[in-house]
Amino acid sequence: MKRGVRQNRPNSQRAISAPSRPKSFPVSDEMKAWSSALADEIAGWPNCTARSFFGFTALYRGSRMFAALPRTRALWTPNSLAFKLEGAKPEICRRLENDRRISSTRMENARWFAFEVGRAGDLHEVLDWLGLAYEAAGKRKKSG
Repeated sequence: MKRGVRQNRPNSQRAISAPSRPKSFPVSDEMKAWSSALADEIAGWPNCTARSFFGFTALYRGSRMFAALPRTRALWTPNSLAFKLEGAKPEICRRLENDRRISSTRMENARWFAFEVGRAGDLHEVLDWLGLAYEAAGKRKKSG
């Protein structure tokens, strides 16, 4: 091929760009301390492990990730953490929808929720949500 001449490729060979990643934010010092305290608390839960994951501490129950606590980066806002709730019952869905601190998005075919931590008093509720996410991660999916 001559230098400077572009070669046209058939559609099947064109490069496919990856979807853009959600914007991330630097984590506030306060959120770093809260995340560390939450990770320490959750570390004692049965079959729970924590792994570093792109600026987050990813929390797993067995092999299933159920939450992401910010270490150096946060998604959505500098004071938010994420958790995944699969198969939530209607009353839980209503609580999620009615809590102004919680937003949601779909990533990797799963619905993730972001909790905006505004004060230390929110940590008790965060632990409740993370507990529900932990329980949901322990349930086996029904095979179709």
